[in-house]
Amino acid sequence: MRSICAAALLLMSAGLSGCVGLAVGAGATAGTAALQDRGLGGAIDDTVIHGKITSAYLSNDVKFKLIAVKVHEGRVLLTGTVPKPEDRVEAVRHAWKVEGVKTVINEITVEDDSGVLDLVRDKWVSTQLRLKITFDGKIKAINYAIDTVNGTVYLMGIAQNERELALVRNHARSLDYVRRVVSHVRIKRDGAT
Repeated sequence: MRSICAAALLLMSAGLSGCVGLAVGAGATAGTAALQDRGLGGAIDDTVIHGKITSAYLSNDVKFKLIAVKVHEGRVLLTGTVPKPEDRVEAVRHAWKVEGVKTVINEITVEDDSGVLDLVRDKWVSTQLRLKITFDGKIKAINYAIDTVNGTVYLMGIAQNERELALVRNHARSLDYVRRVVSHVRIKRDGAT
């Protein structure tokens, strides 16, 4: 029922123009979410939390620069950079205000001398890691969120077991420009997600 309501809400919010494209996109997103261990309902809940956090950031006119928000099972991972330490605190404060948030993991750094080249390298690392784990048949890649900031790879999601998580970490460490790998991945318990 939740998935039908979410799909209807997505279609209504788009208006009449572009409904077909949105319906196809929503269907693909729903299909992908259903394959994840957190299930379609969990993916929808996480998407709502993500939207509310993003909205809180925008409506409170805080000068956030390059903050990425990843939500998995109500666990929020904040990465990126901000100009001042106070902005880091504000980002976390606004995330905690959102209903459904179980944990906020603050990996935001205060702005340093990073430039465009560093941003490009970080995107390259995330993309290469996504490709490596997607094509590794021993990894259920759909369960992982990846973000890279200043050479640090942040992982979040659900690993099938310790061996799978070790493979993901090893793939990350094998990439050029990776300085550190930080895992906020939880291990799936037998019979549970």
